[in-house]
Amino acid sequence: MSVPLAYFGVLLIWSTTPLTVKWSAEGAGPLFSVLIRAAIACALCVVWLAAMRQRLPMHRAALRTYAFGGSSGFLAMVCVYWGSRFIPSGLTSMLYGLSPLFTGVFAALWLRERELTPLKTLGIVFALCGLWMIFGVSNLTSLAVLGSVMVLVSVLIHSLNGVVLKHLTRDIPAIATTTGTLLVALPLYAISWWLVDGQVPQNVPARAWWAILYLGVIGSVVAFVLYFYALKRVTATRMSLVTLITPVVALLLGHSFNGERLETLVWIGMALIMGGLLMFEYGPVVRHRASMLWTTRKMGE
Repeated sequence: MSVPLAYFGVLLIWSTTPLTVKWSAEGAGPLFSVLIRAAIACALCVVWLAAMRQRLPMHRAALRTYAFGGSSGFLAMVCVYWGSRFIPSGLTSMLYGLSPLFTGVFAALWLRERELTPLKTLGIVFALCGLWMIFGVSNLTSLAVLGSVMVLVSVLIHSLNGVVLKHLTRDIPAIATTTGTLLVALPLYAISWWLVDGQVPQNVPARAWWAILYLGVIGSVVAFVLYFYALKRVTATRMSLVTLITPVVALLLGHSFNGERLETLVWIGMALIMGGLLMFEYGPVVRHRASMLWTTRKMGE
């Protein structure tokens, strides 16, 4: 498989996910749509394991990984499915673009993987100012603010989940981790849907069914395969660019295919968030290279 093709595939899938999540809940409801998506993805992962003749690890560390990953993934997905109904898909993507920042903070505090340098801290401040601009200054409706907060809670859970799972999944294959967490999450989706609604929705639009199928097959399984394929062959820095590009593409898709519009203050807030992410991810690299260039020039004089 071509590496650029895999990279472009990840970028395209992640860019279309917020919009298809929004479409999938139309007429079907958030809990039913995420339940069917998880069931499709879980079935495909089980078939994949069987086809590869791999067993699902069942030792204590693996079970602990599945339990945490499944329960936290369930909470994150329910929050984003519920909240994304009330805000534009581009804003959902932008808020999820904050995940590298939150992941870096959690990793620095818990795993001590990344030092919170002054530039990184300044990037966090910029992003927080952007969030304040979106939530505190703009004229979002109360439902839109609540939806944004729910999506932000989902991002926090997702980021913490990634840090914890990296600590737990040292000797567990990625496909096994995905399958195990889905097997734990699937009953939680079913129980929550049964308790809250329990009715199979009628007259679900065809677009919603296609969106659910797309998310179950492409958004959950194909994206996973392409991401890990590309991650092994390109630098982590280049892969992190995906999280910076996808919000922009998602904004264009939401405007083009869903008629979504954002007020000026929200655009300013998202620009601050993007600037903060750029500073957090690449500020130290740029500073290091500038320092190296300056040192080289001084030595040459």
